[in-house]
Amino acid sequence: MRLLTLRTPAGNRAVRQDGDTLTEIDGFADVGELLRTPDWEATAKAAAGATHPPEGADLDAVVPSPGKIICVGHNYRNHIKEMGREVPEFPTLFAKYAESLIGPNDDLALPQESDAVDWEAELAVVIGKKGRRISEADAPDHIAGYAVLNDVSMRDYQFRTIQWLQGKTWEKSTPFGPALVTQDEFTAGPLMTSAVDGDIQQQTPTGDLVFTPEFLVSYISTIITLNPGDVIATGTPGGVGHAQDPKRYLQEGQTLVTTIEGLGQLKNRVIKEA
Repeated sequence: MRLLTLRTPAGNRAVRQDGDTLTEIDGFADVGELLRTPDWEATAKAAAGATHPPEGADLDAVVPSPGKIICVGHNYRNHIKEMGREVPEFPTLFAKYAESLIGPNDDLALPQESDAVDWEAELAVVIGKKGRRISEADAPDHIAGYAVLNDVSMRDYQFRTIQWLQGKTWEKSTPFGPALVTQDEFTAGPLMTSAVDGDIQQQTPTGDLVFTPEFLVSYISTIITLNPGDVIATGTPGGVGHAQDPKRYLQEGQTLVTTIEGLGQLKNRVIKEA
């Protein structure tokens, strides 16, 4: 299944996409709220609410208000190499907050305070079942599905200190969506790409992760309970602007496109923050 969060004049609605039709899942304002229902998958499959065309749909972040967004740094070997680091023994973890999320087609505003706004295409894992100390073998039972995310980073703020959070969770900086694609329709491995004005910057199979989604679910759940709707951003591959010579950053008027085969595309116009 493909599940999306649709903005309507009456408010947000969780919807199921079947080809050229978006069907409302009655009683649920967004996909995160749906996932907090134990039988969410059966509920979504049985939905028969009002329908909408996907063309021109105004989509919110697929899970607009996750309880946790846990991100992984240095999780692709080609990115580790370009940043001059060693392959880590354990995952490098940091957090984002829900206020950082935007929809898959929303404008991406460059903050007034940063001149070094960079792209980071990522595969996002969305949790569908609560768990603590989940084994790697059991992790698939706790994954609702996958989505596309771009961990847009303010590099000048990120590297002010050895802690990255201040460069990673800027307000309305992180496109996320367009859909949650359930596990039966997606297996990690397809090509992930980011492009700026059509110029490909990153292009790496999602299967090249150092730490797999299953390992990350197990590792993170050892530390803290994972709840339905929580998001794990699994890291970015090589090709970020900060590692290029000369360095390249997003500029007003550009368009950032992030794609994962089988999951969909984020397309975000870059504007100056008002």
